Amino acid sequence: MTDLQPLTILLDQNQRQRDAALAEHLRARAASEAASAQAEQLVTYRREYEQRWSAQFCREGKIELVRCYQNFMERLTQAIDQQARIAEHAAQQLEHALVLLQASELRCASVRKLIERRTLEHRLAAERLDQKQSDEFAARATWSQLGAAGQRRPV
Repeated sequence: MTDLQPLTILLDQNQRQRDAALAEHLRARAASEAASAQAEQLVTYRREYEQRWSAQFCREGKIELVRCYQNFMERLTQAIDQQARIAEHAAQQLEHALVLLQASELRCASVRKLIERRTLEHRLAAERLDQKQSDEFAARATWSQLGAAGQRRPV
């Protein structure tokens, strides 16, 4: 079974890599969710802000106030666009982390399967050897009984 030791070491290494990939995937998922939530909050804030000020403009609309509103809305739109790009980048990072996680899980499963196959081969070889030894022992015992019986017969 010592020839399984390198495979066991390889499996341990792959499992550590898989655990690191899982941690990275979870971190990327949290970052993606946070970025998406922040983007949604900005969009909601803009909608509420527009509604609040449209009612204000119906009552009075001083030009200075309108300019401030327009400048703020422009900056808010830029912030929303930037956050949308950040959210998209975070989603891409999440997808990349998922691909790496799946690849590392596949490597672990492959090495596990190889270990199982080698263990089965060793067990079958040991069973065949045991059967062969049992057969040889039985054949020797039979030959020995026949030989002893042959010596007892009068000629």
